[in-house]
Order: sequence, then structure tokens, then C-alpha cells
Amino acid sequence: MSDPSPTHPAIPDCSVSVSWSAETAVLAVTGTVDMLTASTLEAAIADAIAPHPTAVIVDLTEVDFLASHGMRVLIEAHNGMAPETAFLVVADGPITARPMKLIGLTEIITVYPTLGEALLGLAA
Repeated sequence: MSDPSPTHPAIPDCSVSVSWSAETAVLAVTGTVDMLTASTLEAAIADAIAPHPTAVIVDLTEVDFLASHGMRVLIEAHNGMAPETAFLVVADGPITARPMKLIGLTEIITVYPTLGEALLGLAA
């Protein structure tokens, strides 16, 4: 006999942890950033910019899926950033950097392949 309870696909998960390097907020994003989870990233960015950091770095190296909704959040964050606040993204590979490059996002937002390079880029 089969199980009468319906099976539901797993809801994607996205988490964001924030750390600080001097006056730079570093948001480490993990999981899936799509229509269902983009608001998690959006809220984390809003919280990170509230104390007026000199820079915000969104690190996507642990993201396993980046959908257009996630990229929209990055564009809106970049466009809404105070002029004196740098906005950088860390992305590398086919899951994050490639879709960003394909839609031209890397022409708008500064993208580095590693967090270390992003921090060095800020220092320069």
C-alpha cells in the first residue's frame, strides 16, 4: 500500500551570516538564492547597511543556485548604496559568476573571484 500523504519538494534554503572587517560588512551567503529566498538576502543587506559601513561585500562562493531574483537583489542593493559606500560581490564559477556575466551584471557591479581579492581591492 502506498503512503497516502502527499510528498512536497524541499523548500530551498538560504542563509546569510554577517561579519565585519574594520568598517566593511561581509555577508557570506549559502544555499539557494531564488524567488523564495531572495528576501533573506535583501533583508541581510538592509541590516548590514544600516550602520553605514564604508563597504559591503556579498560573498556568493557557497551559493549552490543563483536565480534572477537573487541578481535583482544585488542590482537593487548596488543602486541603493550611498555614494561613499563600496558594493562588491564575490562570485566565481558556473553557478554564480557565469549567470552574472551572461546578463551583464559584472559590467555594473564589481565582482571578485575570492573574498581575499575583494578585501585587497578595497584596500587599493
